[in-house]
Amino acid sequence: MVLKLQSMFSALNEDAITNLHGAFGVKRVSVKEGDSVTLDSGLTEMKDDDVIQWRFGNEYTLIAEINVTANRITVYDDVLDGRFRDRLKVDHQTGSLTITNTRTEHTGHYELQTNSVIKSFTLSVFVSVTEGDSVTLNSHLTEMKDDDVIQWMFKNTLIAEISKRLNKITVYDDVLDGRFRDRLKLDNQTGSLTITNTTTEHAGHYELQTNSVIKSFTLIVIVKISVKEGDSVTLNSDLTEIKEVDKILWMFKNTLIAEINKRADRITVYNGVLDGRFRDRLKLDKQTGSLTITNITTEHDGDYRLKINSMRKRFSLTVYGELNTFNYLGPSLCFFLH
Repeated sequence: MVLKLQSMFSALNEDAITNLHGAFGVKRVSVKEGDSVTLDSGLTEMKDDDVIQWRFGNEYTLIAEINVTANRITVYDDVLDGRFRDRLKVDHQTGSLTITNTRTEHTGHYELQTNSVIKSFTLSVFVSVTEGDSVTLNSHLTEMKDDDVIQWMFKNTLIAEISKRLNKITVYDDVLDGRFRDRLKLDNQTGSLTITNTTTEHAGHYELQTNSVIKSFTLIVIVKISVKEGDSVTLNSDLTEIKEVDKILWMFKNTLIAEINKRADRITVYNGVLDGRFRDRLKLDKQTGSLTITNITTEHDGDYRLKINSMRKRFSLTVYGELNTFNYLGPSLCFFLH
């Protein structure tokens, strides 16, 4: 299939390749729940005869459109049970779509359709928590019905459930080596799940299953680390060894700074990015994928992201300077307030 696509591209002109890239290339975008996100159309301006449509989900439900000829912008607030109500904004110059106050139910596939191009986006809305804090995964149900059964799954393992008919709440403490023991609380009115005293073991994919709906959540647990300027710090992957299929990416904010491709047996450190602030300072452990930063400066203060296939980890690194102390050996001066 790859060979066929390569030969097809070689026979097309540059404009055709651009259009095909727009049709088949999927841009991945992530946003923290509650924040806003913009899906960029890539257009600088719209033509007089343009009709732009934004669609969502596997059914390609129309959620917004611009008709330039009619000078009309339409947002379809009531579709999909109103999940986008009062949340969509369309830029009348470029057609870009902004979603405000995002919720996990906005996760999914978006498609921009114009007269000349199709662009695809995959949006992931994640929930984040600082390690050690509590976090609630909201069902967004106002109340449960009498026949409701709610189940919470973590990576395909059942960890908690409510049977309204039996008036019973069950938490499965012993699964997954007991990582959730004494940490799970279920709201018996809404079915929302609270995880207390979070650790990085709790990061990952959660699924809420009810009689009528399935909702997915991605939880990111942020590890806070403080280090003194000039020292070294290691951001741990928590892996004992890297598997053959693993690809490990380390990002500083949104910039790739290092990666390991196990299959290709290749370690790459990007020394030149960000004005070279990481030059000769990064070391990757080829066994575990952990990242060490040496000779830290305040330029290295910020958010780091680790991607291992579908797994995500985040670190918030704070770099502090050494307080200067001065010894003054002159006479003492005292002030007294009367």
